[in-house]
Amino acid sequence: MLARPRADMPPSSSPAAVGPAHFGASCFTLPPSLLGTVHSYDKGEEIYGDDEPADYVYEVISGAVRTCKLLDDGRRQIGAFHLPGDIFGLETDSRHRMTADAVVDTTVRLVRHKTLEDAALRDVGVANALRALALRDLRHAEEHMLLLGRKTALERVVTFLLEMDRRLAVAGMFELPMCRRDIGDYLGLTLETVSRVISHLHGKGVLGLSNARQIVLRNRQLLSDMAV
Repeated sequence: MLARPRADMPPSSSPAAVGPAHFGASCFTLPPSLLGTVHSYDKGEEIYGDDEPADYVYEVISGAVRTCKLLDDGRRQIGAFHLPGDIFGLETDSRHRMTADAVVDTTVRLVRHKTLEDAALRDVGVANALRALALRDLRHAEEHMLLLGRKTALERVVTFLLEMDRRLAVAGMFELPMCRRDIGDYLGLTLETVSRVISHLHGKGVLGLSNARQIVLRNRQLLSDMAV
């Protein structure tokens, strides 16, 4: 396994072209001339820390990443989950505002932030892609704030399941890479509340559970109505 790259230590693994940059359904292709570096991280391993220099931008190749903030009282607030193809670590200033770590064994591609900035000055397509990424992160933050501040526990869990279905489902089923405690820390709920809501939905027949993480949404329209 490769060590985590630091601001004063350039990555030493082989370069790779940065692929599609996206969050959710949309994607933007960055030119293959932007060479990145591939690194692997074990489950739970930190990729970068809060307030560390934001020297790199990251793309998830496989696995999953959570970005989170530890509060003064020890609680954890997860800001986002990044899945294969997602870009993360793009900051508005020179330091990271959250910690990023691997939810499961994860491989990411890195490209220096300065390389992207230089490419954006030369290529309007890259500039537009970076702008779109920043706007999408802002939209996600606004939607997450609304979810935490205004939605009930049922609405939060249903909204999350619909998002994961959209991003992960294959042949009508998806498997969550994150545990229910992670889901609770993302939704501002306790582990017990998340489990209770999922059991309630299962009991109503609107979703099926193959195991604790394999889920089939049996009535997306009803779930969409619940999420409003």
